[in-house]
Amino acid sequence: MASKTEPLAIGELMAQSGVGFGTSGARGLAEAMTDRVCYAYTVGFLQYLERAGQIRPGDAVAVAGDYRPSTPRIMAAGCRAALDLGYRPVNCGYVPAPALAAYGFGEGIASLMVTGSHIPDDRNGIKFNTPAGEVLKDDEAGIRAQVIELPTHLCRSDGGFVEPQALPPEEGAAYRRYVARYLDFLPAGCLDGARVLLYEQSTVARAALHDILAGLGAEVRCVGRSAVFVPVDTEAIRPADVELARHWAQQDRFDALVSADGDGDRPLVGDERGEWFRGDVAGIFTARFLDADRVVTPVSSNTALERCGWFEGTVRTRIGSPYVIAGMAMAAGAGACRVVGFEANGGFLTWNELVRDGRTLAALPTRDAAIVPLALLLAARRRGLTLSELRATLPARFTASNRLESFPTELGQARIAALVAGGIDAMAAQFAGLGPVTAVDQTDGLRMTFGNQEVVHLRPSGNAPELRCYIEAASPERAAQLASSCLERLGTWREPGG
Repeated sequence: MASKTEPLAIGELMAQSGVGFGTSGARGLAEAMTDRVCYAYTVGFLQYLERAGQIRPGDAVAVAGDYRPSTPRIMAAGCRAALDLGYRPVNCGYVPAPALAAYGFGEGIASLMVTGSHIPDDRNGIKFNTPAGEVLKDDEAGIRAQVIELPTHLCRSDGGFVEPQALPPEEGAAYRRYVARYLDFLPAGCLDGARVLLYEQSTVARAALHDILAGLGAEVRCVGRSAVFVPVDTEAIRPADVELARHWAQQDRFDALVSADGDGDRPLVGDERGEWFRGDVAGIFTARFLDADRVVTPVSSNTALERCGWFEGTVRTRIGSPYVIAGMAMAAGAGACRVVGFEANGGFLTWNELVRDGRTLAALPTRDAAIVPLALLLAARRRGLTLSELRATLPARFTASNRLESFPTELGQARIAALVAGGIDAMAAQFAGLGPVTAVDQTDGLRMTFGNQEVVHLRPSGNAPELRCYIEAASPERAAQLASSCLERLGTWREPGG
């Protein structure tokens, strides 16, 4: 007897489950991401691609995940959804998100990465990739519009599967290709003699980073591995990680300190003094190392990009990889041949196939962490500089960022709208002491430039209940101090009328 099904609209699922869906994929509390919810979102995604003619039953679907406790269960739910629709789930194991994406793009197959990125492990998510790239805004609307048939016998009343699901045997092709991507592009032994401290914590990129760096000749020492998930946010580095880096620099000699966020698409790189690079500064050097002729980055990134004069053109976008990708496509369509992008979190994207010294780096139009420490180390070596000296070659503009956690997105939007409605006088009053507001940019959130050339940029997060604050100033100390004082002022926004 055929099993019964019930129709379920993905848009309705969003409202019922509390698990939101957007271009970052499905994301929510791990307990809300039940087997039923994850199964349904995966079916909606695959059904959308199938109806758009991008995939067909019998194709492989690649699945991978990070080290959160809830990840294996969610991976299994995704695999079951793919199998029930007639697809062949490929378990790529626990690999970086860019490794999974590169594998999927190379094979021309859909892929899903189970990860909550940098947020704490009481939350998780599924990031979906089409056979050709990330899910973009048009794809998001198409997936939300899907109505699926959910097998009623599959789930208990609490949303869990009636029977535990086993993952298919792990296949290692995605991992091997990702490591080979860099070992084949860069000359053998190019990092001979370099000493690198690899801060492993709980990033799923730790094995790949080790194998790439060591494979190019670096001496790699691993520290800080954690069996408990560590929510590393490369835009708001934890004070504990700031202190750890400085401690390690005092105890040991190394050329670079390397790490990444939970799913390995955002790098964390420190210099020989244990000072972390800001992601947007690292992005500028990576773009130059790759000889980019057009650089695309969000409006929140450091303006040293334009001030350094190293590139033929730059493009500023809203915050988020879909906007950076759209900007890269436009730049390539306008004739640029070496188009790259980066975000303030350090995630680096390449639009074109790049050739260097006869070696080719395939395009990877999604955030990647591994290219950034390689570019920084090799750029410094080429000029005979330490990483701290390399950083000092940029114009003196420094950024800092911080966030108010557990701050509802809707509240942040309302508070910013009220500030905009009050005009530049209200903005200057909110941040008294910075002088008059000389420029306002509402490309994404509210970015204010003051008479002293300091910048305060406020933006509710698009994928977590946070209010983010981005700062730019003439010294790192001033940027950090201003980021802290701004959050103190914005803390009153939690209260009615604040």
